[in-house]
Amino acid sequence: MINDKPLISIILGTRPEAIKLAPLILSFKECKKFKTRIILTGQHKEIVFNVMELFCLKADNDLNLMKENQGLSDISSAILNGLKEEFSSFKPDLVLVQGDTSSAFISSLAAFYEKIPVGHVEAGLRTNDIFNPYPEEANRRLISQIATLHFCPTQNSKENLLKSGISKNVYLTGNTVIDSFLFVANKAKSFKNILKVDWESNRIILLTVHRRENWGENLYKIALAIKKILDKHKDCFVIFPLHPNKIVRDVFINTLKDSSRVLLIEPLQYDELVFVIKKCYFLITDSGGLQEEAPSLGKPVLVVRENTERPEAISAGTAKLVGTDPDNIFNEAHLLLSNKSNYKMMSKAINPFGDGQSSKRILSACCDFLNV
Repeated sequence: MINDKPLISIILGTRPEAIKLAPLILSFKECKKFKTRIILTGQHKEIVFNVMELFCLKADNDLNLMKENQGLSDISSAILNGLKEEFSSFKPDLVLVQGDTSSAFISSLAAFYEKIPVGHVEAGLRTNDIFNPYPEEANRRLISQIATLHFCPTQNSKENLLKSGISKNVYLTGNTVIDSFLFVANKAKSFKNILKVDWESNRIILLTVHRRENWGENLYKIALAIKKILDKHKDCFVIFPLHPNKIVRDVFINTLKDSSRVLLIEPLQYDELVFVIKKCYFLITDSGGLQEEAPSLGKPVLVVRENTERPEAISAGTAKLVGTDPDNIFNEAHLLLSNKSNYKMMSKAINPFGDGQSSKRILSACCDFLNV
């Protein structure tokens, strides 16, 4: 305890974690019952800082652990050692982690070693294929075994935990990404002049690809599908914010750089990304967060993965699982571009991931747990 108030340490490393934890951090900082520390692992350094700046947040400790060409073992050992030192100086009453990154899992493990309770934001997501996505599916299962508090975004994720024998301190909260997304969407200014795009004459497709299970041949297949879509639909234009990882970006730079209707750009800041989602016609992505966010603005999502831990989007009709076969990606994109009733059906489906009040529910549960 610091000043007789419980200390909450919130740990994040990647941009999706920052986006999803930002509204929760704001809720804790506004609450006078706690002291709050924000700890960065440094996994997505620059783009995390952009999110922090957008929400007027500042880290209390940046472990700054990332080095070039690090593997999962290097990241894991660095986070464990960095947090051992952090916890020896500022031992929290509760650690909060988000999602399924290596930062989240190793932070949970570091807290467990110090016998500090862990609250898991976005708990209970499952594909039931431990290598797909890799390493995220294993990460989130392992966090569930360590965590004391489980904050589930949907009824389906709650049921996943109950089926696995986890039934204590399981809360249905909605997903904090909707809190963030709506906050930014309501404030987002126009960024039309930043990107050299004819927004009025083109139907914009937002493309994002980064997941490890798509590395290699799948990246080339996705690129081939994009070329087929553009060959068939001359009014389409693709905006592609490239992932920082060279394994991903080099494939698409080499295969799509000569396409006049593909804009290959550096990662967008979050408010810029929200603006592009607002303006685009639909999305092609392997991102988990975009499956949750885009339906809030009525944008269909084609998911270039073989399975998803977010089946609620598929069931609701806001997203469609299309895999990485070029013909299948093309066919589903062509259907959205040529069939107005099909497009309307996906764009009008109700977002199953939340109402923008998730952070308040998590804060309330933490207050109850710590008796404050």
